[in-house]
Amino acid sequence: MKELPSKNSFKSYMFFWTGQLFSLFGSMVVYFVIIWWVTETTQSPMYLAIGSFMFIFCQVVAMPIAGVLADRLNRKAIIVGADSLQALATLILLVLYQLNLANIWIVLVFISVRSIFQAFQLPTVNSIIPAMVPKDKLSRINGVNFLFTGVVQIIAPLIGATLMIVLPIKTILWVDIITFFIALIPLMLVKIPSVEKNEEIVEKKSFLGEFKLGLKTVKIIPGLVVMIFLSMLLNFLIRPFDTLMPYFVNVIHGGSATHLAILLVFFQGGMVGGALLTSFKKTWNNKMKVIFGCIALLMTGYGIIALAPPRGYLVIGFGGVAMGLSLPIINALYQTFIQTVVPMDKMGRITSIDNSLSMSISPIGTIISGPLAELFGVGNLFLYCAILGMIVTVLVWRFTGIKRVDYEDKSQLEVITSNINSLNN
Repeated sequence: MKELPSKNSFKSYMFFWTGQLFSLFGSMVVYFVIIWWVTETTQSPMYLAIGSFMFIFCQVVAMPIAGVLADRLNRKAIIVGADSLQALATLILLVLYQLNLANIWIVLVFISVRSIFQAFQLPTVNSIIPAMVPKDKLSRINGVNFLFTGVVQIIAPLIGATLMIVLPIKTILWVDIITFFIALIPLMLVKIPSVEKNEEIVEKKSFLGEFKLGLKTVKIIPGLVVMIFLSMLLNFLIRPFDTLMPYFVNVIHGGSATHLAILLVFFQGGMVGGALLTSFKKTWNNKMKVIFGCIALLMTGYGIIALAPPRGYLVIGFGGVAMGLSLPIINALYQTFIQTVVPMDKMGRITSIDNSLSMSISPIGTIISGPLAELFGVGNLFLYCAILGMIVTVLVWRFTGIKRVDYEDKSQLEVITSNINSLNN
């Protein structure tokens, strides 16, 4: 008999999720330290671009595979395996640093390997949320998730930078291994529900067949294809911001590393504010309208940053707050949309397909950011991306049926469920 989410399963999820926050903290400290090491060692933005490209590309390739496996295998085993292998990779790199054998290419391979393991962990962790969290708490728990993730994203780089003042990198890498064991405790103690499958359709399907079934499910869920397309575009347009922001602050505005750190605090502070809002607000009316309104706010903040006057750090910070504030609301409501309409036994596949497609053109955005910045200038490139994002958002809202999608409408959900079940027959 299918076990529905309850208060006990919700408490178990919160215990599990706390451990995952420790794991995230360790991973982010190590990522910050590694990226800074690459920057200091090479003094070349090209290696940073290569590292970013390899990280994203490996996730795009691995996530569809991970999603199918998350719906076929024991989800706890997948998470334990991915976390363990990630910690093992860090331990190997630590030994290489200890023996003075680490070089830039080994570190880039390390970044790629960690990306693959994270690609298996992310859709699996996301797929268990609706199995353990009651439906009326989904939007709030997604908000809480983004809130604490944002806090970790503020703290981890600061801790990493502080540790680098007093400790060598080979010692700092132990943080990832220690936090792995902290996260392992709740993971081993918590019962994670298994995927319930209809016995009549449990026939051995090919791996490719199950992935195709996931794609068909995406197609028949109203609004999901449109949202994935919009997510792809937004990831592509924001990629220059992620890649070129240090250059924008340092070269265009004559700022220092301190200026960049403070501006990142503005951005992450906005994210924390947005996450707090989604955490405390119990219900959202017209969720699709809120999502599109926040996308417009995101692009407005992007444009403000692009138009900031020379050394206008306060203006840049204001734009960063607008961007950061909108992202948790967009992501929390979008995740709630997926968790509401997608069946439990397809959650891993749909999550991985969504993440993979959303990120699929991000590597291209990373690679072409440099040449486009040389051609147009960084500020102009930011502005063009903001304008294009605003135009496409308005066109999608105006000329698709997305504004009529209401995943709180029981009649719509019944039709979606019926259509999805028909795929299994």
